[in-house]
Amino acid sequence: MGSKNNTNAHGFILMGLTDSDEIRQVLFTLLLLIYLLTMLGNAGMILIIRLDLQLHTPMYFFLSHLSFLDLSYSTVTTPKTLENLLTSNKYISFISCFAQMSFFFFLAATEFFLLSSMAYDRYVAICNPLHYTVVMSKRLCWTLITGSYLTGFIESLVNLLFMNSLHFCNSNVIYHFFCDTTPILALSCTDTHDVEITIIIVGTFNLMVSLTTISMSYGSILSTILKINSTSGKRKAFSTCASHLLGVTIYFGTTSFIYLKPKSSYSLGKDQVASVFYTMVIPMLNPLIYSLRNKEVKNALIRVMQKREIFRQPKR
Repeated sequence: MGSKNNTNAHGFILMGLTDSDEIRQVLFTLLLLIYLLTMLGNAGMILIIRLDLQLHTPMYFFLSHLSFLDLSYSTVTTPKTLENLLTSNKYISFISCFAQMSFFFFLAATEFFLLSSMAYDRYVAICNPLHYTVVMSKRLCWTLITGSYLTGFIESLVNLLFMNSLHFCNSNVIYHFFCDTTPILALSCTDTHDVEITIIIVGTFNLMVSLTTISMSYGSILSTILKINSTSGKRKAFSTCASHLLGVTIYFGTTSFIYLKPKSSYSLGKDQVASVFYTMVIPMLNPLIYSLRNKEVKNALIRVMQKREIFRQPKR
């Protein structure tokens, strides 16, 4: 990558979130707290699902992978951001920068398709409950998960190949807190039209496939719920989907705002706020969204804690 640029440095300078020492200290404390809560929440969710046999169902299988993606998602960007805020070390090598961008793109694209798989799972559970265990077999679950990761990897590879063709002649200063595609495109001294079009096409493909799957699933779910006679039945059916629908709305809204527009529309302030939200805040919120209103997760946590207490008791 270094041979493809004429900058004096062998990397980029990440300007980060702010230059104010006072604000940096506050942001460091806040983002460190968010990161620790993200690690604790998502790792805890994965552990509970793994330890409690009653959560070994397709829905929680997908949820454990969502937690893994969120944990990885945050780890790709947050540690370097915290280092930038704490030490003012704004340098990042070309290899590290493009690796960060590639992993981030891979995880983001994978999450799009994982959320679609989760919507399909809810559709089968509510609209075809008698055949749920047959339709959502272990083989199908692994096929959907593998397909999500594989599609994310291919799209990330395509993105990397196009971004690697860029030349950087003058500035190597990235006005962002991590290596994202839009601010890197803004630095290029070559024509980025083809790269922009490719990114928009890939992003639109992800959005359309995911939204089509989710819209069709929830359209059928809504139709089924409206046919339920009892109010309690309707409430129970809707509660199983509410968390996922909220997570989808937040995630799709922020990512669409960032990526489905040309680089000429890039706004440092607005885009950084949105980026902090979907790279750090959403991964922290997802475990809360999927657990606070979920009695099964709460009961599983109680069972896991009770088992630990039993094993801790001294033998007589």
